[in-house]
Amino acid sequence: MHHHLHTEIEIDAPTDVVWDILTDLDRYEDWNPFVVRSSGAVALGERLTNRMQPPGGRAMTFRPTVTEVEPGRVFEWLGRLLVPGLFDGRHRFELHPTSTGGTQLVHTEHFSGILVRPLKGSLDTGTLAGFEAFNRAIRERAEARIRNRP
Repeated sequence: MHHHLHTEIEIDAPTDVVWDILTDLDRYEDWNPFVVRSSGAVALGERLTNRMQPPGGRAMTFRPTVTEVEPGRVFEWLGRLLVPGLFDGRHRFELHPTSTGGTQLVHTEHFSGILVRPLKGSLDTGTLAGFEAFNRAIRERAEARIRNRP
């Protein structure tokens, strides 16, 4: 079973500003309502420790592996529940410059495994709402940083 979540948001800040916020994991607790804590190195093959708090859901900690990093453009990790094929999530952020000097953030996750079907309802509500809250919060932080530049 497979399931895909897809969100997008336009941010009135350049991609380098959004990238700096996205990859400053130690600061997630200052602004991020969905991934409320994160640590580790944003580098291929590194393990992260993420604490997720879906809206209306139970907080959980997991240790995904960074599977793709293209500075200023792509950050992706793969998380697994216990063993491969049970419940896997490939979480991806893509930054695309806009014609106005801003950033289009594409925030997705591809789920696979035998537990996807029973968890589909919570993915479509709590997890999707968490993605949207994350998107709004990173937009607010990036745009505030641009407004506060000297």
